[in-house]
Amino acid sequence: MEPVTPAAPSAAAFESGKQLFLEGLAALQAGRLEEAERAFLASLEAVPGRVSTLLNLGTTRLRMHRPIEAIAAADAVLAAESGDIDALGIRAIALARMGLQEQALAAYDRVVEGAPQLAEMWSQRGSLLREMGRLEEATQSYAQARERGGDPELNEWFLAGVGGATPPPAAPPAYVEGLFDDYSEEFDDHLVGVLGYQGHHLLVENLPDPRRDYASVLDLGCGTGLCGPLLEPRAGRLTGIDLAAGMLERARRLDVYDRLERAEAVAWLEANEERFDLIVSADVLVYIGDLERLFAGARRALANDGLFAFSIELSPEGDEGPPFALRPSLRYVHSARYIRELAARHGFKVVRSVQETMREDRREAVRGIYFYLGAE
Repeated sequence: MEPVTPAAPSAAAFESGKQLFLEGLAALQAGRLEEAERAFLASLEAVPGRVSTLLNLGTTRLRMHRPIEAIAAADAVLAAESGDIDALGIRAIALARMGLQEQALAAYDRVVEGAPQLAEMWSQRGSLLREMGRLEEATQSYAQARERGGDPELNEWFLAGVGGATPPPAAPPAYVEGLFDDYSEEFDDHLVGVLGYQGHHLLVENLPDPRRDYASVLDLGCGTGLCGPLLEPRAGRLTGIDLAAGMLERARRLDVYDRLERAEAVAWLEANEERFDLIVSADVLVYIGDLERLFAGARRALANDGLFAFSIELSPEGDEGPPFALRPSLRYVHSARYIRELAARHGFKVVRSVQETMREDRREAVRGIYFYLGAE
């Protein structure tokens, strides 16, 4: 028996499917992901198997952090068009997010072989290789991304992380914002549950005077607000600053901050006129290498009897290494000597420093120090 070819949709069904597809696109572009998914699924009911709809459904599910379902949409395309580059790209990204690194790399290889002009795919392939510890290959992939028109600032940053370029003074804001916006809904579970991060607790618990309250507190780089509930009982007024809108939305749901603002930390400090009795910055300095401007801004924003509390990841070379360096994790490490020199130069005194394990990276403990600086 010969296979039966599905009947073509009627004109009315096609128009309905087209309208639903356009509604899905508008919702996807606006970030209304659940609405977009519903519209694409309804469009596929009207016009089954339409490639553009399946691809956008796959993209939507990637953004919803549902990689298995994204792969299902991509595979529906590949069943009809085995070499579809967009579907292969969705598949590669989804496999990488699932931790299936070798399968993801094979998928990325098919994409860049079939469409070598796609700079973003070279860049994502480089990031996968970096996470796999294959740094020389990652360097080559990032270089391809840069040469093929990829974002020059981001790809220079990635190259610096694998030793292929000189590290900039700080992470590009676009990198930090994109990283944490994509990560915001899963951030707490992954950071605390998977990586064993307890920096927010340790930073607050080790404040020098456990009985002291603070009239005005600044949570600099507040993220989802992990420090917020710990600070709120001791804060007369609590302000949170972060660059990523998705993280701020999570922090807002806690209802412990009196004010939340979206801004880059150093720029905000330099423009700020308010004074704070306590400034905390947990796991933020890992995205800033050169801390000169940050220290100057923090000293200016600190009340005369105030305290500046923050964490750093320690350089593996200790005080024998450079003041700061960018690691393949794309996080900066600093030497304790550099912090002490900065403190002296900017009118701080070291009230306390506590060395602790910060988190885990590939099941290895990452060493760090919690510093507590008072205004001289």
